[in-house]
Amino acid sequence: MCGIVGVISASPVNQLIYDALLLLQHRGQDAAGIVTAMGTKFFMHKARGMVRDVFRTRNMRALPGMLGLGQVRYPTAGNAYSEEEAQPFYVNAPFGIVLVHNGNLTNAHALKQELFDIDRRHINTESDTEVLINILAHELELAARDLPLTPQEIFKAVSAVHRRVKGSYAVVALIAGHGLLAFRDPYGIRPLCIGSMTGSQHTEWMVASESVALEGTGHQLLRDVAPGEAVFIDLQGQLHAQQCATAPLLNPCVFEFVYLARPDSVIDGVSVYHARLNMGETLAQRVINAMPPSEIDVVIPIPESSRPSAMQLAQKLGKPYREGFVKNRYVGRTFIMPGQAVRKKSVRQKLNAIGMEFKNRNVLLVDDSIVRGTTSREIVQMAREAGARKVYMASAAPPVRFPNVYGIDMPTREELIAHGRTLEEIRQYIGCDALIYQDVDAMKHAVEALNPALTGFEASCFDGRYVTGDVSVEDFAAMEQQRKSQPQDEDAADRGRLALPNPTAA
Repeated sequence: MCGIVGVISASPVNQLIYDALLLLQHRGQDAAGIVTAMGTKFFMHKARGMVRDVFRTRNMRALPGMLGLGQVRYPTAGNAYSEEEAQPFYVNAPFGIVLVHNGNLTNAHALKQELFDIDRRHINTESDTEVLINILAHELELAARDLPLTPQEIFKAVSAVHRRVKGSYAVVALIAGHGLLAFRDPYGIRPLCIGSMTGSQHTEWMVASESVALEGTGHQLLRDVAPGEAVFIDLQGQLHAQQCATAPLLNPCVFEFVYLARPDSVIDGVSVYHARLNMGETLAQRVINAMPPSEIDVVIPIPESSRPSAMQLAQKLGKPYREGFVKNRYVGRTFIMPGQAVRKKSVRQKLNAIGMEFKNRNVLLVDDSIVRGTTSREIVQMAREAGARKVYMASAAPPVRFPNVYGIDMPTREELIAHGRTLEEIRQYIGCDALIYQDVDAMKHAVEALNPALTGFEASCFDGRYVTGDVSVEDFAAMEQQRKSQPQDEDAADRGRLALPNPTAA
């Protein structure tokens, strides 16, 4: 997953995009980038690191203009350590386009070959975002050849992109001298919403991965970009929208509601917080079916994402809810740290147990999900060291048994604790006294109950169903090989950049 944002305004947007990226920082900590536009000139700064570290005062001053976009990156395709693969990406023809992308293209390899053999375009990195921007550029060139670039030509190009590209993609792009374009894949797998703020003389528009970025910057959430829909906002601030897919079908990624999104966001009409409360409700019933509640003395969440589910579960069981772990907020999310060695090292730096909440108690730990199992095993051990008599564990999500190919960092089957293992084998690995998982159908119902318009989900990591219908065993093997071939060191001091020169703004 990544976090993306685009803004068009009547005033400078650099600070606004920076603020929005801070609100989306949970979606990616590997790299950050901003591009602004003044006239037909783009100004770019991007680098590895957190938003607050990538952008200094001198960088912000070099990003003038009233139109721009930004991204926080969490790599799921390409090289996690390459600054060249940080977004945004840029192509100079036609028009000049910059683009940010959240998701993962499942047919990127085939498209890369098509671009070289047929479209005569060169790809210089392993990033699927570079593939996507070149596909869009080629289709814009075909749609607008010998014609003025109007919204209809842009929508025609996006329709062609939908026909060629497979996988998940939420996109924001700037077209030099024309405006801001945003679109979402025909399944709506990755989130994208649009909001506005009306001033005395103009309307400011923002598109972003989550509603929290809109609300946190003073914009009003209007709606989600529909699956397959394209939204174009011209330089006069006029919004144009059109459905560009032939058979769109909303299948949002259920893992957004389980873990990825902030709880104060609303995605596809569903409050993420309320969805997690519902998951706690259904998980409580699973706990009751698995063991007598009288054996549980206290319910303790594993911060942060599991708190709503744990609170609701505790209430349903009639057991006290306690905070038993203190989180170090200056350590990144372990789930999205590149490299298993970094992840293992960070667990005890991230969490510390409050001994009095564990001592001589039977403790039910609640987590949002269990992916690799290494963190869960460490936390169970911490609970025992803090004096817990028995340690039970409940997961608000079902077992993660299958690779995800749509933009979540879990492509390698051997990394998944639940892949090919029984419940008892997982329990023994984690070291808890009892292990209770959410049910797949109950998880889906917990979310869809909040919006009857939802009829399906992208839940492949739980149920093995890949909604785009184009994922094969060979794809898994290729992704696993690509992941294993990534460098494991983080020494990038002498790594070159591919970025636009930023002349000093007048």
